[in-house]
Amino acid sequence: MKTLARWLGLLVVAFLALQLYFVARIAAMAVVAPQSTSFQRSEAWRLANEKGTSLRLRQQWVAYNQISDNLKRAVIASEDDGFTNHEGVDWDALEKAWEKNAKAEARAAKQAPAKPNAPSGKTPKPPKIVGGSTITQQLSKNLFLSGERTLVRKGQELVLTVLLENLLSKQRILEIYLNSVEWGEGIFGAEAAAQQYYRKPASQLSAYESARLAVMLPRPRHYEKLPNSGYLANRAGVITGRMGDAQLP
Repeated sequence: MKTLARWLGLLVVAFLALQLYFVARIAAMAVVAPQSTSFQRSEAWRLANEKGTSLRLRQQWVAYNQISDNLKRAVIASEDDGFTNHEGVDWDALEKAWEKNAKAEARAAKQAPAKPNAPSGKTPKPPKIVGGSTITQQLSKNLFLSGERTLVRKGQELVLTVLLENLLSKQRILEIYLNSVEWGEGIFGAEAAAQQYYRKPASQLSAYESARLAVMLPRPRHYEKLPNSGYLANRAGVITGRMGDAQLP
C-alpha cells in the first residue's frame, strides 16, 4: 500500500508540475508570440517522413491590427459565433455535436449490414464527425497536444482552455489562433494563407475572400486541392451573410 501511495503521489506531483509548465507558457504568450505549435511540429515531422526531405513551413506572424476584420469576423461566424461571450467552452454546441455524431454513427451501423454483397476491399464510408470545439479549445489543442482522441487528452484540453481564457485576453487568443491555424499543407497563419491563395497581405482580404478561407478551416488540405469546390463557394456565401453579426473582441 505504501508503494502504491508513493506512486500515486508522484503522479499527482508530475501532473501539477505539468500544469505549472503550461501556466508559465501561456502567461508568456501574453507578450511573446509562440514560435511554433505542437501541431506544426507534428506536421513538419509527417511531411519529412512522407516526402523524405524537410519542408519549410510557411508562416509569418502579423499583429492583430494587421489582420483584416473581415477575416476575424468570418472565422468567428464559421467556427465559433459565441466566441466573445463564452468562457472557453460552448456546452450547447458540444451537446448538439454529440447528438449529431450519435445519430450519424447509428445510421452507419444500420447501413453496414444492409450491404452484404458489397465489392471486396471496399469499406463502408465512416460517419461524418461534427466538432463542437470553440476557437479557444482548438487553440489549446494545436498549441500543446497531439491529435489523439482520448478522455485524458480531452480533459487536458479543457484545463488548457480554462488557462488560456483566464491568462490571455480574447483578442490575444484570436490573434494567436489566426497566426497559427493550418490553411493548407505546410501553410500556417492568416498572412501565409492570404499570400498563398490571393497574393495579398492578410490586412487586405475582402469579405468573400475571408469567408472562403474560414470555410477551409475544418479541412484545409482537402479544400486546398479543390479551389473550385461548389460547397466551398456556397458555404462562403452563407458565412459572408453572417459576418455582420459576428462580434469582435
